[in-house]
Amino acid sequence: MKLVVAEKPSVAQSLAAVLGAKQKKQGYLEGGGFLVSWCVGHLVGLAPADAYDPKYSEWTYEDLPIIPKEWQFTVDPGKKEQFKVLSDLMNRADVDSLVCATDAGREGELIFRLVYHQAGCHKPMERLWISSMEEDAIKAGFSALRPSSEYDLLYAAALCRAKADWLVGITGTRLFSTLYRRTLNVGRVMTPTLALVVERETAIDSFKKEKFYTVELDCGFSAVSDRMAEKKAAEKLKAACAGQPATVQSVEKKQRTASPPKLYDLTSLQRDGNRLFGYTAQQVLDYAQALYEKKLLTYPRTDSNYLTEDTAATVPELLERSVSSLPFSVEVGQTDVSRLVDASKVSDHHALLPTMQVKQDALAALPAGERNILTLVMVRLLCAVSEKQVYEDTAVVLDCGGAAFFAKGRVVTTPGWKSVEQAFLSTLKQKPEKDDPEPAALPSITEGQSLPGCKAAVREGTTSPPKHFTEDLLLSAMEHASAEEFAEIEGVERTGLGTPATRAGVIEKLVRGGFLERKGRQLLPTKKGHNLIVVLPDSIKSAKLTAEWEAALKEVERGDRSADDFLSGIERMTADLVEGYRAIQADTSLFDQREPIGKCPRCGKDVVESKLSFQCIDRSCGFTMWKNSRFFTDKHKELTKAVASALLKKGRVKMTGLFSEKKGVAYDATVVLDDTGKYVNYKLEFDPKKAGAKHE
Repeated sequence: MKLVVAEKPSVAQSLAAVLGAKQKKQGYLEGGGFLVSWCVGHLVGLAPADAYDPKYSEWTYEDLPIIPKEWQFTVDPGKKEQFKVLSDLMNRADVDSLVCATDAGREGELIFRLVYHQAGCHKPMERLWISSMEEDAIKAGFSALRPSSEYDLLYAAALCRAKADWLVGITGTRLFSTLYRRTLNVGRVMTPTLALVVERETAIDSFKKEKFYTVELDCGFSAVSDRMAEKKAAEKLKAACAGQPATVQSVEKKQRTASPPKLYDLTSLQRDGNRLFGYTAQQVLDYAQALYEKKLLTYPRTDSNYLTEDTAATVPELLERSVSSLPFSVEVGQTDVSRLVDASKVSDHHALLPTMQVKQDALAALPAGERNILTLVMVRLLCAVSEKQVYEDTAVVLDCGGAAFFAKGRVVTTPGWKSVEQAFLSTLKQKPEKDDPEPAALPSITEGQSLPGCKAAVREGTTSPPKHFTEDLLLSAMEHASAEEFAEIEGVERTGLGTPATRAGVIEKLVRGGFLERKGRQLLPTKKGHNLIVVLPDSIKSAKLTAEWEAALKEVERGDRSADDFLSGIERMTADLVEGYRAIQADTSLFDQREPIGKCPRCGKDVVESKLSFQCIDRSCGFTMWKNSRFFTDKHKELTKAVASALLKKGRVKMTGLFSEKKGVAYDATVVLDDTGKYVNYKLEFDPKKAGAKHE
């Protein structure tokens, strides 16, 4: 009996249907000589810090860095039931071997192996490696199962990555959280990603807009002068050109082509999903995963834009199915499938494709999000195999009033793949913004020609700051963040921050942690996020760390470097990080999100409101105005925010209706803040004109 272990129940059901395992049991399916079960994602993970020592339940600087001598693992508390199912199955007497059928990649390998080891299993195992959940692909995969030993180094690299993330995340998060007395999450990928957004916003904030002026000629078409800093100069040129003829100095024509786009990998799909539909990266991944499980899309977590020869053989039929399934009319001319093929650029999985299961009624029945994402993939396939767009660009230089004016025009001679794209874009309610609109065609003009009676106008413009990050732009920045560092490292193929499969989760974690916020489609850093990047060292917030790690992990994966050697380097780095902050006095006010109500009379820093008091944000200062102070409660009054603010601002506040316990009457007086530097006291002052008697 073979035990097949998938990553999710839905995938397990698809595998079971092909294998003939139709009998439903508690947590698995059985039949045809197979048991088919699932992991529900990460069932087993690295144990938390307090599993090594109860003292780690408290976060203290003195306990850092935390470096386990022997790593421990734990079952996810919410998934213990399914782990028991798998453990029992793995150890069943009639199970003689296992098939690892988790997602075919680094993380999928880790998910299975940790369960396998935690269950104490030692039985032989094989690996299923497929890119589609279609029946034919599953059958082909099971007929060519690979020895698990081929993936031992992949597992070693995956486990190294997990341990290194644990070491940096646990130590970094606790270090800066204890220093600044706020929970500040630090991570190898998360922190440099946040740094990208903070740096962009800093550039926007520091950008100084500058006005400029141009003169625009209307000679039957538009021609524009160079920019001028002074409006007077533009007005002078306008006056010189108004009603005057313009002479054609030069006409330059060039034939150009626009090559079709590559097939989608996950990141480029997420970018277009955000740009065209406003979906978050996580939403696109969720939609793509759902389509994969419905057998309508190939494996989504891919970083490749190319196909292998055998996969490309299916493309002609996929093209026919896509054309007939799309909800709009599209014509595809001559196609070239060969440009999609490059086996050297296909690592774990090929580029995203629709499957043979795609048909019009299936598309129409899908939820809107899934339908839009599948449509994108089909349109991209049609574009990728279509002809190049061919067009002629014309550049014209005019002379008028002693100055040069420039005009551009374009004539498309062969629409090519752009006709497919335009047919799709025309169906969208909200059209995407274009950075550079295509120029219109120019009239027929020749060099030396005189264009009489041109109209002239002054146009005012301003220089533009960098754009705020959208998820589309941030994903692109993450993808290319460490390109320079990677270029210097031989043999490393993967660039950027994170992987296509993890980037969405990183963005969501930053939003949930309060470091980023969404405003419309923009991603902006919060005050907390900005200040975190300010205080962190470059070694943590730079993409260089990712480049170095990926280089080392690639060496582990190839067997050129031991896992122990890699982890020793990470341990030294975390120890150095902690030691570097031993003598630093952190400014805890940077991460206080509360609105200040005034300045501390002792140290001059902000005073903020808490549940029980109004206190200086610098806890070492000690200035505190307690809300339950007997001075106020005895007088049947509250130390409100308004009263506290007035005392901080002026040192005194007039109050009415103060109650005297001795006389049982109410009176008016001025409350004066009397701070000794150690104790916060209050005293009363009375208006001499009204103080005819002693009140208290």
